[in-house]
Amino acid sequence: MNRKLGTMVLLLLLVTTMVFAAGRTEQKVVDDKVTVAVVMPSPLGDRSFVDSAATGVKRANAELPVRADIIETQGVHEHETAMRSAINRGYDLILGVGLDTQMMLDLAEENPDQTFGSPSELYADKLPANLASLLINVNKSSFLAGIAAGLLTETGKVGAVCGGDAPGINQFFYGFKQGVLEVNPDAKVYVNYLGFDFSNPTLGKESAISLYDEGCDIIYHVAGLSGEGVLAAAAERGLYAIGVDNVQDGFYPGSIITSVIKRVDNSTYDLISEFVNGTYQGGFRSLDLEDGATGLSWDVGATDFADKGPKEMVAKLPEIQSLIASYRERILSGKFEVYDALTMPLWDSLK
Repeated sequence: MNRKLGTMVLLLLLVTTMVFAAGRTEQKVVDDKVTVAVVMPSPLGDRSFVDSAATGVKRANAELPVRADIIETQGVHEHETAMRSAINRGYDLILGVGLDTQMMLDLAEENPDQTFGSPSELYADKLPANLASLLINVNKSSFLAGIAAGLLTETGKVGAVCGGDAPGINQFFYGFKQGVLEVNPDAKVYVNYLGFDFSNPTLGKESAISLYDEGCDIIYHVAGLSGEGVLAAAAERGLYAIGVDNVQDGFYPGSIITSVIKRVDNSTYDLISEFVNGTYQGGFRSLDLEDGATGLSWDVGATDFADKGPKEMVAKLPEIQSLIASYRERILSGKFEVYDALTMPLWDSLK
């Protein structure tokens, strides 16, 4: 009896050891994954900049040996706390999406052994070796959207609702303004800034309504979730808007002429991939129209406005799109220059 009991105990110990060993092996596989924190400037659900970055995170988790966590914030007041929390949790790579440049610089300098990145622009002369910025230049694609607005406006008044008055946002706005004035030099271009409140659709809507009341019939939004209010105001007023970051044409079909795409999903994925593959480098890199990192929703087959827009406006689209293609070719060949708010003093023609 004792021999049988001893045998059973040995078998139990053996099985237990195997189970624990299997558990350790499984845990080791998990631990071998690169850990990434992606700190967002506002909550998910903006169907624009933040959601685009989240798409890149989702792709990284699906295709790479990583565990990438999204950390949502409620706005600027939570950004530094979220970043410091990620540092304390020991992530291998920490990405700050659209966060303040000085804060990113300070954190990188305070934590030289921690690797940081930004899949969007940082405004500095130089970055430390542990901080990378992947800039997507949007001035040229915004210029092309401005051509469409300048040729489609019936009132000669066009507006923009921008989340904040900063070089990265103004790169959108002034490119757009230049495009409007290039084809419609007598047009008036208005802008409302939202004080860096990118998470307030009500504010965006109020701002858009004020511009529509000024006589604008087309408004370009560069305002994240706040921009959803701009798009809603366009539909309610029976007027028009231009979306941003993602293809937003289908949100209110027939009211949104086109969208300026900024492929933050790709830049987010690329930074994670480079870190995993050992090719990560600190410093600045930029992507542009010629890289497919930005463009118009028409480029990827969006036809919502062509299908649902007013017949008289839709009839103009083939000629407008042909002209846009011509300007695109001139821009890419270096024969036409688009103003860049990140690198140039403001041109007199755009003041």
